[in-house]
Amino acid sequence: MYISVSEKSEAFEESQLAHLIVLLHRSSIRVEAPLSSEEADEPGKHREKLLDHVREIVQFNRRHSADRFDGIHLDIELQQRPENKGPGNLRFLPGLVDAFREVRGVAEQNRMTVNADIQNKLLKGDLGQRRVLLTSLSRVTLMLYEVSSPSDGESEDQQAAKLRGSAEKFLNMAYDGIEERNTAKMSIALRTPDYAGRLPGMFKMLDASFQSNAHYLGGARHSYNDYLKTLN
Repeated sequence: MYISVSEKSEAFEESQLAHLIVLLHRSSIRVEAPLSSEEADEPGKHREKLLDHVREIVQFNRRHSADRFDGIHLDIELQQRPENKGPGNLRFLPGLVDAFREVRGVAEQNRMTVNADIQNKLLKGDLGQRRVLLTSLSRVTLMLYEVSSPSDGESEDQQAAKLRGSAEKFLNMAYDGIEERNTAKMSIALRTPDYAGRLPGMFKMLDASFQSNAHYLGGARHSYNDYLKTLN
C-alpha cells in the first residue's frame, strides 16, 4: 500500500500515520511512500528536490523505528513533458536511470526498497536500454492500462485473454537477452476504469498465469481513488 507523508504534517498526523503503518504491518502489508516528479531526470535542483523527499522518509523512519516505511515508490512522469512524447523517444532514459540509482542509494542504505512506475514505452528500447533500466532498481511496476474497456462489449474471458497476452508480451520483451541476475522484478498495474467490477478477477488471472515466472512480482491496483468512485 502506498501512503503519502509530508514534512508539513502536524505531529498528531504523523502519530496517526505511524499507527496506521503498525496496523498494516500486522496484516502483513508492505507500506511504501509514493514520491512523484516530472523533472527528476535533470540533475541539480529537480533531482535534489526528489532526494530531499526521500530523506524526509528516512527521517520519519528514524523517528518511528518500529513502524517504518518499507520502501519508496517512484512515479517520475517524464512522458508528460512535450519533448519526451512520441513513440521510440527515449532520450530521457539516461537521466531517469540516474535518478533511480540515486534514490536507490539513499533508500537501501536505510533498509528500504525502491519501486518505480514505468510505461510500456520504456520496454520497447534496445537491449542496452532495457538492461540499464532493469538493473537500476530491484522492483518496477508496469502500467498496463487501456488493454480493455468496460464499454468494449467483450466478455470477462475475452478481456482476461487480451490482458494475459499483453502481459506476456511485455514480460518477454522486457527481459529478452538480459542475463544479469540483479534485474528488477516486475509488478503489473491495472486500474478500475479499464475493468470496473472485473478487476479482482484480472489480478487472479495474472497470478495464476505468471506465478512461475521468476520476473513477475505480482499485481498492483492503480489507483484506489478509482475504486472508491465505483462505490459512490
